[in-house]
Amino acid sequence: MNYHEQKYVLTTGVASARRMVAVSLAVAVLAIAPTVSSAADCDEAKLEQGKTLFMKGAVPACAVCHTLKDAGAEGAIGPNLDDLKPSYSHVKEMVRQGAGIMPSFDESLTDEQIEAVATYVSHITGGDPS
Repeated sequence: MNYHEQKYVLTTGVASARRMVAVSLAVAVLAIAPTVSSAADCDEAKLEQGKTLFMKGAVPACAVCHTLKDAGAEGAIGPNLDDLKPSYSHVKEMVRQGAGIMPSFDESLTDEQIEAVATYVSHITGGDPS
């Protein structure tokens, strides 16, 4: 085998190996990607449920303390959610655990309701859907 034939074999072998590594990495990333629900999974019914809970379904209602234009809420105690643009996971955590003077809703709302509020708030404000 002359020099040019050896070079061709070597370069095609390296390119093939690189493609195999790239495919393997892509498969690995997809295999470990989270499968939890997020705001990206939202539908109109979930958004409506979240909005209803935000406005009046939770006790106390989120709208009492937070500003959120879509809900017509002008609360001044908690953060302005339009400005904050919280992620789905952040809203879910805050609703579940509470923070500062905000109470935990973990015992008064179901997991589905907490997910609906998180979906609604993150979706309507343009927050990260995960």
